[in-house]
Amino acid sequence: MAVITGAASGIGRASARRFAAEGARVCVVDLSDGPGEEVAAEVGGIYLHADVTDEGEVAAMYERAAARWGGIDVLFNNAGIAPPDDVSVLDTSLEAWQRVQDVNLKAVFLCCKHGIPHLLARGGGAVVNTASFVAVMGAATSQIAYTASKGGVLALSRELGVEFGRRGVRVNALCPGPVNTPLLQELFAKDPEKAARRLVHLPMGRFAEATEIAAAACFLASDDASYITASTFLVDGGLSGAYVTPLD
Repeated sequence: MAVITGAASGIGRASARRFAAEGARVCVVDLSDGPGEEVAAEVGGIYLHADVTDEGEVAAMYERAAARWGGIDVLFNNAGIAPPDDVSVLDTSLEAWQRVQDVNLKAVFLCCKHGIPHLLARGGGAVVNTASFVAVMGAATSQIAYTASKGGVLALSRELGVEFGRRGVRVNALCPGPVNTPLLQELFAKDPEKAARRLVHLPMGRFAEATEIAAAACFLASDDASYITASTFLVDGGLSGAYVTPLD
């Protein structure tokens, strides 16, 4: 059984579909009740409303999910935000900084803290934490709070992968490149120049589709990835390996 946070849209929604297609029971976690319930119904799973920045709600969420199906095998800690007021360090407010850290990093900490004991109770399992390619690169078009939060997710995942490696729990950081999701579409619709500036650096010449990231998450959670832990799993279309990209 897999618990997926941020599963009402984007990567989370695509992942709920992919996990279910591979035979997993799926617990859809989100704050958007309507879309979340739709996804859960579509995949034959359950929907739980939970604020993943609230420790009590996170702990209760996992207890309810485990009780429903007798245990948990996979945590896909995917919920995250990238608000438009997160920009250069010179212009990002402390409030915006903290809001991003709470959702993108604190929530992953809480989900691991309260979710991993359920995996240990089953004798092992897999944790996939959504980080980002920005955790290993720098950008002049900065989203400083987002970048720092994803760097924290990467470091946290690496340490947990090492800590729990002999106890049957694998922990990996999934690092997507730019993904064609509603969040990205909204951001770039407001600033086409910013979109073009990012797209030019991609060797494949396009953003990822959410289904491609979902496939990677499903792989990391599967037995096919049984010897992969504490990894920085980049799914970025070659972006992090590029110096210059091909001319059209």
